Amino acid sequence: MIFDTTIVPEDLNTIPDLAREIETRGFDGMWTPETAHNPFLPLTLAAHTTTRLALGTAIALAFPRSPMTTAYIAWDLAAQSKGRFILGLGTQVKAHITRRFSTEWGSPGPRLRDYILALRAIWHAWQHNERLNYRGEFYSHTLMTPFFQPAPIEHPEIPVYIAGVNTYLCQLAGELCQGFHVHPFHTADYLRDVVITNVEKGAAKAGRSRQDVALTCAIFVVTGANDNELENDKVMVKSQIAFYASTPSYRAVLEYHGLGDLQDQLSKMAREGRWMEMHELISDDMLEKFAVVATHHDLPHKVKARYDGLLDRVAYYMPFQPGEREAMWQASLDVFSQ
Repeated sequence: MIFDTTIVPEDLNTIPDLAREIETRGFDGMWTPETAHNPFLPLTLAAHTTTRLALGTAIALAFPRSPMTTAYIAWDLAAQSKGRFILGLGTQVKAHITRRFSTEWGSPGPRLRDYILALRAIWHAWQHNERLNYRGEFYSHTLMTPFFQPAPIEHPEIPVYIAGVNTYLCQLAGELCQGFHVHPFHTADYLRDVVITNVEKGAAKAGRSRQDVALTCAIFVVTGANDNELENDKVMVKSQIAFYASTPSYRAVLEYHGLGDLQDQLSKMAREGRWMEMHELISDDMLEKFAVVATHHDLPHKVKARYDGLLDRVAYYMPFQPGEREAMWQASLDVFSQ
């Protein structure tokens, strides 16, 4: 199992040193999210100062960018990193796409499928100097003149990972992608019975297998040096779980466990602005299902035991910050490096 980490790129000037430290510590990969900052810019700085570290977006939003825009930046990062770049894509939800980005929404699953096919057509045309003539359901790319065409690169087969929860995107990953970002809001049973089952279904459509798709996730963990620190960490992680559980997009996970009514309760509390109370609805039993709860020393062993055969890459749902949680990071790196 590969051990990765995420970063929060609040200051681009710190990225070269941070990426170098992450690589030196022994992490296998570094992921950047698209929240309050662009997810691609830190990776070009990291690519310049590292030689081994896998570098990926987890995730970049597809729909605010045309496939051509994404194709250019992915091509440049693949070339700069010498094949270490992973393009992670996600759909977001309607309100953010239409109201925050003022771009088009509709049929997000099929649209993302078309997006990936368009990317591959663009990259193929560039690498083989062939005429670009992609005509899909949502995207059409039929113009590429020499002035705007980048040269072929050494590593043109850029891995594409997508993120999702429900069955369509799981199957799409199995059919078209090299990897799938499993949402942190999951249980091992949901991962096994729903996510992996549907990845396998999608893979079978394309004559592929589960082994062709790397499953990765930044998992929820509750940890500390002792029982007191574990108890303090529980409230924060329960709040994270409650936030996701309140969101209709993730209802399927709760319904799988017979907890659909909990989503209604938490959504009501969210609408009423009762954010600080929502964690109280997450029981310790539920916490154990959605998070790995263990001391620093035991944490990596419990992660391996839970996710062996289920995840290929794992990270924790917290950014790496030098000087913070040092004992936890070192204990996990010691185990995952074996």
